[in-house]
Amino acid sequence: MPRLSVYFVRASLVYLILGFTFGGFLLVNKGITLSPMIWSFLPIHIEFTFIGWMVQLAIGIAFWILPRFSNNTPRGNENWTWGTFILLNVGIICIVLQSLFNVQPLSFIGRVLEAFAFAAFVIGNWRRVKPIGA
Repeated sequence: MPRLSVYFVRASLVYLILGFTFGGFLLVNKGITLSPMIWSFLPIHIEFTFIGWMVQLAIGIAFWILPRFSNNTPRGNENWTWGTFILLNVGIICIVLQSLFNVQPLSFIGRVLEAFAFAAFVIGNWRRVKPIGA
């Protein structure tokens, strides 16, 4: 498994643990009302489990299993995928900070960064899916 895929998978597992932790707080609060403020963790739980865990895991595995080139760089220019990793995680952090501190521009910035991360992954790996001239 390439090093970059390992980073994606490890980061996704960290987000899985965080998402389950916040989900556990929500579940406990549903049974035993601790504080109504705990429900403000719902967007964080969703962000960690969907974008942080599922999307990041899918990108990491896709980067690993997509067809390889036969030359010295089997996965092409990895800088685009490194950009994906950075943009996606900074976007997740922006969304979580917006949920915690209610700074509205962070939500927009986070979603834009996540969209750019997706675009960077497609740009960096499209030739592995559809080679030039095919």
